[in-house]
Amino acid sequence: MLIRKLAHLSDLHLDLTRESDATATALVQTLLAERVDHVVVTGDLTHQGSQLEYQHFRQLFAPLLDAGRLTFIPGNHDRTGEDAGSQWMEGRKVRVEHHEGLYLVCVDSTGPHNRNYFACHGELSQAVVDEVDAALSAAPTGALTAVLVHHHVLPLPEESFPERFATRMGWPHASELALGAELVRRVQGRCDLILHGHRHMPREFNLGSFQGRGLRIYNSGSSIELGGFRLFQHAAGRLVGEPEWQQTALPPAPKRSAPNVMPALQYLASQLAMSLF
Repeated sequence: MLIRKLAHLSDLHLDLTRESDATATALVQTLLAERVDHVVVTGDLTHQGSQLEYQHFRQLFAPLLDAGRLTFIPGNHDRTGEDAGSQWMEGRKVRVEHHEGLYLVCVDSTGPHNRNYFACHGELSQAVVDEVDAALSAAPTGALTAVLVHHHVLPLPEESFPERFATRMGWPHASELALGAELVRRVQGRCDLILHGHRHMPREFNLGSFQGRGLRIYNSGSSIELGGFRLFQHAAGRLVGEPEWQQTALPPAPKRSAPNVMPALQYLASQLAMSLF
């Protein structure tokens, strides 16, 4: 059997700093060295949703993009600022990609509310769940099938004070997708993987076999902060063994609060200006 490799990255938050550039470059070098067949990035490619950050991502990941070996979807950070991520799905909420031995159902879980820097939660409508269902009905046999979405589909622990505060206040900002559990139920037995990001700590769920087909859910975590990514192997439409964690030659980048402060202040200033004028 021909064994292929699939890498899952997310939450790059490229902010045009030397630190994020260095780690992103190391990630690309590691992906190329591992001869990964295909790479998926499940959102938050940019930090402030700017076109410059997006073009910078395309430059850094050009060796994979130019070879047709990379798939990405928007995250909530990609919708802030200049809203660079609004164009990536070509106006669709669900898009399907076929690659060698791979069938990807790409889902846009962002919404207009993500233009607000602080409203970081996702949205998933019944129509989108139905569209994913229909896309899976068309999945070919013999291909590993994965659903890509930015926001988490099942509850996860809060990872920061703002997330804990939002939950305490009853706000949805740190919550899982409202129809996430239904999405999971609908794809079981017809899909091998749900890959997402949003939360920066990697986690996983093994839901076991349903109608002879297993389903696993993986949160990538922030590939920049972690300096690494999960690597899956697959053949004849099924996973081969357990995923492995691939680390770059660089040490993980320390988590910094400073890059979050400026866009937050800029957003507050813009809202204040709008209210005054």
